Amino acid sequence: MIELKSKYFWRASIALGLAAFIAFANLYFTQPILPIISEEFSVSPLTSSLTVSLSLLTVAIFFFFYSALSDAIGRKNVMIISMVLLFFVTFAIAFVQNFQSFLILRILQGVFIAGIPTVALAYIGEEFSPRALSVAIGIYISMNSIGGMGGRVLSGLFTDLFHWRIAFITIGCISLLFFVIFLKLLPPSNHFETRKFERHKAIHNYLAHLKNKKLRLAFFVGGLHFFIFVGLYNYVTYLLTAPPFSLPTVLIGFLFLTYLSGTVSSTLAGKAISTWSQSVTIGIGIALMMIATLMMLVNSLIAIIAGLFILSFGFFFAHSTLNAWVSKRAKFAKASASGLYFTSYYVGGSLGSFYLGFFWYYWGWLGVILGTLLILCLTTILLMQMIIIERRENAKQKQKYQLVRVN
Repeated sequence: MIELKSKYFWRASIALGLAAFIAFANLYFTQPILPIISEEFSVSPLTSSLTVSLSLLTVAIFFFFYSALSDAIGRKNVMIISMVLLFFVTFAIAFVQNFQSFLILRILQGVFIAGIPTVALAYIGEEFSPRALSVAIGIYISMNSIGGMGGRVLSGLFTDLFHWRIAFITIGCISLLFFVIFLKLLPPSNHFETRKFERHKAIHNYLAHLKNKKLRLAFFVGGLHFFIFVGLYNYVTYLLTAPPFSLPTVLIGFLFLTYLSGTVSSTLAGKAISTWSQSVTIGIGIALMMIATLMMLVNSLIAIIAGLFILSFGFFFAHSTLNAWVSKRAKFAKASASGLYFTSYYVGGSLGSFYLGFFWYYWGWLGVILGTLLILCLTTILLMQMIIIERRENAKQKQKYQLVRVN
């Protein structure tokens, strides 16, 4: 097993972190340039947002396929194949001539991106020791946020300096470089055991996970959080490119530096759950998201940016802990459990623009804030059930410990 702070721990963490960057930089690359896409192809904000939402939905759907495929041919092999195919599609986008082709290639990006995140988490679950597991997940989730942030910043910067087509060529080249480093660093899967794909068994595992209330609550909370997180970031680009702010694309791209707080909070969450319970840590994340959302009601660029910083911190603080919640409570077929979590997560993200689009259309930014708060109230109610579950688990564990001492 890969032990905490060993040479192989850092090699594997860096390699998987670079894979996360490749996946999430490409996945969210169009988000800061949605107004540019609307103008370039003469489509509405909601239609333009499909370049984000349909990619997310495709990722969610194909998690099922890659979870089973990686059980058969290996974690590292699936990640390599996915990244190679992703490069070809990324470069192809730079040469499209109409929105339909653009959208089809973005969907294909989602198909290949799906082969990275859930398989990487399965690799961590198999290769890292229990002591190293939470820290490794925290680092990996941090790189998710760095990838998402980095892709958005590069997109805004190169679109403003050159053209959105040059931006896609740039991210393709960077992804290729990181892929080469990934190949050199990632240790082989020493604890992976090939398992022939059995359709009935896979369906049984998925159904069993869905029937598990402990896991189901995490699926809902993670999905609902991403539901409003993606939608809010989509519509804040339209808010800030319009008067009275009228920000250029390059500054919209740099706006996603607010993800840096999520990078920090993901790592902190891995340490926080060793002090507090997982449910309390998730609750802190939700509370911070609520505070941040209310801050963005103020018609001030500083207040909105500060709100995005806190929102990202709270979101990734909760998200990293939800991943650990699933890993801890999935007693079998952990890859399938991770796949289901990310399926619910990305399905939520793909639908958020439609939900908040309704509020944006009728009530503008105030409506977006209201729609966000309604969902956070719902996840708070679900969290109450997670707190009860965790308290019961702790009580049973304490009772078991006392019985052992008596015997």
